Formats: sequence, C-alpha cells, structure tokens
Amino acid sequence: MSSPKMTIGNYLLQRLKSLGIGIIFGVPGDYNLPFLDQIEDFDDIQWGNNCNELNASYAADGYARIRGIGALVTTFGVGELSAINGIAGSYAEMVSVVHIVGTPSTVSQASGAILHHTLGNGDFRVFANMYKEVTIAQTNLTKTNAIEEIDRVLNECLNKSRPVYIGLAVDLSDYEINVDPLSIEPLKLSLVRNPIKVHRAAIETILDLVKKAGNIIVIVDSCANRHGMMVKVLRFLERTQLPVYLTPMAKGGIDERHPQFRGIFAGNCSIGSVQKEVYNADLILAIGSMNSDFNTGGFTYRLSQKKTIEFHTYHTKIFYAVYDKVDMRELLPDLTEHWPTNIIRQYNGTKRNIEPAILDAKHQTEIVHEYLWHKLPDFIPEDSIVVAETGTSEFGIFNMRAPKGVTFLTQILWGSIGYSVGAALGAALAGKDDNRRVFVLVGDGSFQLVCQEISSMLRFKTNIVIILLNNDGYTIEKLIHGPDRAYNNIQMWRYHNSFEYFGDGLKQNRDQAITGFAGQVKTREEFEKAMTQVLNETEKIHFIEIVMPAMDAPKSLVLTIEGTREYKKREQEARE
Repeated sequence: MSSPKMTIGNYLLQRLKSLGIGIIFGVPGDYNLPFLDQIEDFDDIQWGNNCNELNASYAADGYARIRGIGALVTTFGVGELSAINGIAGSYAEMVSVVHIVGTPSTVSQASGAILHHTLGNGDFRVFANMYKEVTIAQTNLTKTNAIEEIDRVLNECLNKSRPVYIGLAVDLSDYEINVDPLSIEPLKLSLVRNPIKVHRAAIETILDLVKKAGNIIVIVDSCANRHGMMVKVLRFLERTQLPVYLTPMAKGGIDERHPQFRGIFAGNCSIGSVQKEVYNADLILAIGSMNSDFNTGGFTYRLSQKKTIEFHTYHTKIFYAVYDKVDMRELLPDLTEHWPTNIIRQYNGTKRNIEPAILDAKHQTEIVHEYLWHKLPDFIPEDSIVVAETGTSEFGIFNMRAPKGVTFLTQILWGSIGYSVGAALGAALAGKDDNRRVFVLVGDGSFQLVCQEISSMLRFKTNIVIILLNNDGYTIEKLIHGPDRAYNNIQMWRYHNSFEYFGDGLKQNRDQAITGFAGQVKTREEFEKAMTQVLNETEKIHFIEIVMPAMDAPKSLVLTIEGTREYKKREQEARE
C-alpha cells in the first residue's frame, strides 16, 4: 500500500493556514504561477493580488501586526527585490512575515542557464544572499528537505518575530512528498529555555533592588508587543500594581483606560507631568525597550542606567550588568510569581496624564494639527485599527487619546514613507472577521508612492477610512532641512478623486454601495460633517482629504527634530 502524498506547495499552504493566515499577498510572475494555482485552489486561503510587490510587503506586514504572522509571494529577482524594502522594515520592526519567492526550475539552476530576471551570470543565489541581511532564516526547498525546512523557518519566524525567506522552484510546488494531509501534527513552537543559574541570579538581583526601591515604575516598549508579551505584562501589572507608561512604538499595547496607565513617555516629547513622574522614579522596569531616535523624542531620554532594569528577548540588563540569554518571555512570568506580597502597593494615582488642547483663536475654522489630534478620537469607534504614516501623522498620535481597544500601527523605526496604505489593506483584511474598522492617516507625499493599493481596497470591498493630510509637500522633510527647497515640493493631485481612477468610476462604486464620502475638507465644520458620515456609513470606504497649512506640525514632531539636532550637535562636538 502506497504512502499518502501531498505536494510541497500544499504542505506549505497547510502550515500557513494552521498559523492563522487567511490571505497571501503578492504579484504574479512566471516563476510562481504553479504555486499561485495551488493558492487559488486551496480552501480558506485567499490570493491578495496586489498592484506591486512593495505594497504587497507592506500589506503582509500590516496583516501580521493584527494576526501575528503574514505572507507574500513574489517572483525571482525583479519581484523579490521590489519587496525587499518592505521586508527590511518588517525585520527592523520585528514583524513575522513569510516571503515565498518563486524561483527558476531546478534544472535551469543546476545548468547555470542564462534566464530572464537574472544578472546573466548563472548565479541563482545572489538575491537570496541579499535577503540574508533582512530575514532571520532562509531556505531553498528541495525534494528531500521541504518538510523539515518549511517547519524550521516558520518556527524561527514566530519565535524571533522576524521575516523569513522561502525559495520555491517553479517545478517543485507540484512535486509530491510522502506526508499524510490528515496526520500533519501542529507546528511545535519552542523557545530556548533560559540558563537556570543566570536566570535565578537575575530574579534574585531584581527582587533585591525592588525591596530597596521606594518609587517603582514600568515602561513598556514595542518589543514586548512584537514578541507576544502583552498578556504577561498585564498579569505583571495586576500583581504589582505599579504605574505603567508606554512609548510611542508601544501605543495601544495597553488600554489607556487601564487604571495604572499614566501616559506616553518619549523624552522631551512627553507632556510635562509624565516626564516629571518618570524622572522621579527610584527604579525603572523597562520591558522590551527600543531606544531609537524617533521613539525617544530625538534621543531626549534622560533615564539613568543606574536605576534602570531592561527586559529583552535575548538578554536582561540590570543597571550595567548584562545577563546573557535571559529572555523576558520566561523571566517576567517568573518575576510575577515571585513578586513579594509585602511590597505590592495599591496604585492610587490619578487618571492618565492628558495635555489639554489649546486651540489657537486665530485658527478657529482652519484645520491644524493641534485641533485634528484632539478631535479625531471622537470619531474613532472602540476596537478600531489606526494606521499612521511616517511623518506628521505618526507624531500626531503620540499624545492623542486612544479609544478603548484601538490598535495603532506605525513604522517609527524603519520609517518608509508610503507604508501606511499597504499596511492598512493588510490590517483591514486581518481584522475583517472581527469587524474591526481601519483608519489610515497618510500625508500627500507618502500617498504618491503607493496610491495604487486604493484599487485593492476597492476590489476587496473594504470599509477603510482614508484620511489624507494635504499640506502641500514633505512637511517633515521641510522641518528637518530645506523648507524652501524645490526637492521638498510635490505635484498637486486631486487626491479625493482616487476612487474614480482606481475604481472604474465613482458612480458605479456608489451603486454597489462600496464608496461613501470622497471629498476635500478645508474647515473644521466640513471635517466633522464628513466624519459623522463615516460613522453612519460603516460598510463603505471613505476618502477625506484634509487641506492643512504647509508648515503646521504636531508639537511632538517639532520637539523630536529639535532633540535630534541637539544630538547631532553633541556628536559633532565630540568629533572635534
């Protein structure tokens, strides 16, 4: 009796399905077409069919941030290199994305044939080698290693929260391997345990410091969220009753209505009361720190290392001492369990620190950032997803009120302009089953890089709310350098007409009950009227183009740029 068989392509799809992936983004190419046949014929996985590979990589990233893991398919060479920027962003920001690349046949690779999409030198590994720098694991599937290698790289992808690269030859996706589809065991995801002695030493040292400290606070950063730590963090907070602060990259990781939440900490970008509380602490427990420039208000953190304990995935740092291979995913639950009951303090602090909006009387009708970020939360329902673009938008949400259950997606570390549009598509499809609505805030310059994905939003009949900030060019770049330079200017578009030229006519879309508001607003009254329509028409996609003053910017952005300039000045002085 012959053994049950399934194809390599279907085995890979079965694994992706088991991890919760319901759609695979990408662009067709002749080296991946047989695998795309399998995707279309596979139950419960949809084909994304993006407008370009870069947008596909952004969509996979946005999907992964909501569902835990995402995937995309590109073709060899030209396709995979178009996506490498997005994959590098997922690597920097620690997002689990599976990049499957359709490669030339095994026969062509073995013979060194000069094929299209190559460099003409017979080297078929050159592009995969490039990806070694921006993925945590790579594999080139063969007839004999497919099962083991697929499982290995997927395990690495999830455990280390980084992208992985899978090369699938055009003649291998249909190759049958000996595996019973009905008896595939769940993927065994296993973490390497902390070294016992070092782990215990870290626990003892931390508890000793905790007993001596009077005022202890917790700062939660993005790495905690990326590595699935938020449930453990909440248990720790419940046990210890300590006040907690979030960084900009961690915004939304903890509900801002949590009784222990105190505010967003980003150095000089934080409101005054938050800075005072953080700097007055005797001991700081920093969970999942990512001390990048924009996440720290332009390196304006003034946290003393002498009173900071850092919890990371591959080490723990207590003041200046590094405890190698002591992973916070094992350490924090253990610390929670052993937290002394005699130092549990019932937190009696006031509600979160909120900076009241001071709306300039000179701009009573004009839409400025100060008004926008104060008013916008009134129109964002609970459990929504907010995607904020690199630039004024991501800085605008720093101290914005967060409605209950809202998830924020930004790319503060990598900062590739245009990310938000593709990511919004991925997030919308990831949150569709839970009826989570996506609001994407994007600048005019960023939108021009990735506007094609509006087409995909219409095709999938999403109910995304696109809020485009039209400030006539690259405002963040103007604030950094060259405010009067021509290179910071862009061609003006009729942005709010996007549904027409990407959706085969606005009237047709309206007849299908797909599109709602699509227009330009210049006053606060017009904005609030448009947003009211958005709230009433929940099943439709909307496009609100907000006309704003060219050099207006969120206070947090201005302060970050000032902090960055001071940092560069100190660097220069140190070199001289």
